[in-house]
Amino acid sequence: MPHGKRIAELLIDIGAVKLSIDPPFTWASGIKSPIYCDNRMIYSHPEARNFVVDALVSRVKTLQVEPDCLAGTATAAIGWAALVADRMGLPFVYVRSKAKEHGAKKMIEGDLKPGSDVVVIEDLISTGGSSIHTVNALREEGGANVNDVVAIFTYELLASKEKAAEANVQFHPVADFSALLNVAVEQGRLDAADLDLVATFAQDPKEWML
Repeated sequence: MPHGKRIAELLIDIGAVKLSIDPPFTWASGIKSPIYCDNRMIYSHPEARNFVVDALVSRVKTLQVEPDCLAGTATAAIGWAALVADRMGLPFVYVRSKAKEHGAKKMIEGDLKPGSDVVVIEDLISTGGSSIHTVNALREEGGANVNDVVAIFTYELLASKEKAAEANVQFHPVADFSALLNVAVEQGRLDAADLDLVATFAQDPKEWML
């Protein structure tokens, strides 16, 4: 993960990542977490944005399959997938969180040719649910071949690894929770006493701090 440390530094420096043990953050799922990551912040910082796009492009180029098209997960990863597709000169589509209630009632927006090899671009992997939703829509509605999801950041939760295995998909994050914690300690934003407590979050987030 050659870009991981620098992306972790950028996420912290621009305020896209926040760490707090007391009080912890509450995710939409109800999970209590010591970390909150908002990768949408990166869009507003050109230097960080360009570095992340470069990292995503580099990761896509390392995959065994050369993609015919890139797909973004709505809504947070639409911009990232479009930027990477533009940089690589590839077609781009995105997958809605749910089908439109009018017109063709599609999940997939854009021109996706059946049989295409597609790589999904994701901004953030927590439990992996949105990524797998996108993969399934591309396979079932789009008739695409999808085996890889390239993401900016992962919380490294066991649930995401289990979902990926069940769906026969590989997750390829360019930065992860472990790298972020190391940078936070180096910068003095997290002390050694708190490091062990925060690190246990990824092992069992539902039971963390209970």
